[in-house]
Amino acid sequence: MTDLQAAVERVVAALGRLAAVGETIQDEWIYVHDLETVWTARLRAVAAGQGSMAAPPWPEIEAALSGLVAEADRIADPHRAIDWLSTLPQATLVALGEAAW
Repeated sequence: MTDLQAAVERVVAALGRLAAVGETIQDEWIYVHDLETVWTARLRAVAAGQGSMAAPPWPEIEAALSGLVAEADRIADPHRAIDWLSTLPQATLVALGEAAW
């Protein structure tokens, strides 16, 4: 596993923690898990595809992803957690130089 893939897996784990908070709103359970599933697949695909990325600014990327995970881990409100199920992966993609949409 590359450093990039390991960092993306930390983001994926944070998505799982956000989903656990968001799923406490019963009416949003399916939506929460759909977001988690789709964004996890996208992030992993991007990480796998960037294995040959030439000399990425790794310290900056690592710092950005660590900051995003730390911010996500501070979220306790289920509605905010649901919002962050889209925000976290999109911000991660921007940090990786990918299109967020």
